[in-house]
Amino acid sequence: MDEMIAYCGLICTECPAYIATRDDNDDLRRKTAEDWSEEFKSEIKPEDINCDGCVTTGGRHFAHCGMCEIRKCGIEHAVDNCAHCPDYACEKLTGFFEVVPAARTRLDGVRKKLG
Repeated sequence: MDEMIAYCGLICTECPAYIATRDDNDDLRRKTAEDWSEEFKSEIKPEDINCDGCVTTGGRHFAHCGMCEIRKCGIEHAVDNCAHCPDYACEKLTGFFEVVPAARTRLDGVRKKLG
């Protein structure tokens, strides 16, 4: 399968929630729920770990996707990901890039290919 790049530059197809959903892997759902509960100081249950990828419409999404401002903006702008947006890199993204610099590198690369 081709790499699915989220609006923000994360790679959906490498995300454990996406992989657990794709493979219907309950063990990975349990492990991901445990890991994310600890990492994000939140109670995440294995049944919460279902996602068909951030950029999909009508599919299953992890709960955070519903409140993600970057995803909401990408949908409103009808872009494949934020690298395709004329407002790249906006304030929403620059804050995220401080936490996940690899996402900026990835989106910058996509943008270069766009010409």
